[in-house]
Parts: sequence; structure tokens; C-alpha cells
Amino acid sequence: MSKFKAVVFDLDGTLLNTIDDLGDSMNSVLENMGYPIHTIPEYKIIVGKGLRNLVTNVIPPEHRNEITINLCLDKMLHEYGNRWGDKTRPYEGIPQLLDTLTERNIKLAILSNKAHHITLKVTGKFLNRWNFEVIFGEREDVPRKPDPASAFEIIDIMKISSDEIIYLGDSGSDMETAIKAGMFPVGALWGFRDGDELLEHGAKKLIQTPAELLNIL
Repeated sequence: MSKFKAVVFDLDGTLLNTIDDLGDSMNSVLENMGYPIHTIPEYKIIVGKGLRNLVTNVIPPEHRNEITINLCLDKMLHEYGNRWGDKTRPYEGIPQLLDTLTERNIKLAILSNKAHHITLKVTGKFLNRWNFEVIFGEREDVPRKPDPASAFEIIDIMKISSDEIIYLGDSGSDMETAIKAGMFPVGALWGFRDGDELLEHGAKKLIQTPAELLNIL
């Protein structure tokens, strides 16, 4: 019998493929500002550390000042606020995985670096069929992943020992978060980053499809 009683999921690149809506929104802002745009593969490397970091990293270095960053961040929040549901969808196999975990009474949670209010909107649209005990995005005054503060909050709320929790994510930041919180880090190879990054940051297992998580359970 599996010792694992819960799974904490990253959101972007793990449960939902959000990259096109993020990239389209950011490129619209960059075009509006007269700056060069970026490709979707480039965005897969840049995203994951919060919107402010995304905005900062795509602005040309010579224009990276506080005024411009804040202006572009406001524009990005507006653009993404209008587009977040256009192309975003759950990855193939995710609904079936969540159904099976629910049937097995495995508790579910989400921990994302996406802004908390947007995280709630997106999960409310695409993942409302399932009961997640906790859904956390990036919140004010709480450090983002890979700081484990939010992961420890989830552990307290779920009342499950950290070593009984799988953390499934697609980035090095996710794997670091899992290790710092004492969770079992599993890397999702269908997401935005590659296996080398996941292993380098501590992944104990890599899986090619959502269904493979059931083998670990």
C-alpha cells in the first residue's frame, strides 16, 4: 500500500498548458511598446518565477528601469486578464489522473507562482470538477517558490506528514520547493522545462505522462 496520501501540483506546465496565452499576452505588450517579441519556446524557459520576473526578463536590457517595468507589468496584467482562457487547456491525461486520485481518496492541492487571484480564476474555469484542499498562487508578503513557506502552509492545512506528499511540477523551482518542504519531488516531462533541469534540482522521479504518477502511488 502506498505511503503517499496527497499530491501537490504546480499549475502552469503541469496541470494546465498556459504558455500560448502567456506568450501572446506578453508579445502584445512588447509590440505595443515597440520592443522585440519572443517565441513560445523562449517563453517556456522564462516563465515560472512570477509575472514581474517575466516582464523584467523580456524587456530589452537598455529599457529595464522601474518605471518601464511597472508600466509593462500593468499592461501585461490587463492583456493576460483578457486572454488567460483563450488557448489554455488541461494537459492530455490530467482529467483522468485527477479522477483516479479522487477515487483513491488522495488529497489534492495546487501551489503556483502565478498571481493568486489569476490562479483562482484559471483553476475555477478549468479545474472546478475536482476538490483541491488548498489552492495557492503568489500572494503578497509570502515568498514565492522555491521558498517553501507556502508548501509548509499546505502541509499544516492538510494535516499530512510532508513525507507522505508527492510534489509534481515541471521546473527546477518546483523540485527545490519539494525538497525544502520534505515532499517527494516528481518531475513532469510534458511541461515547460527538460529532464536535465528537473534532475539537477532534485527530482527523484521523472514521468512522461500524467498516468505514470499512479505507478509511484
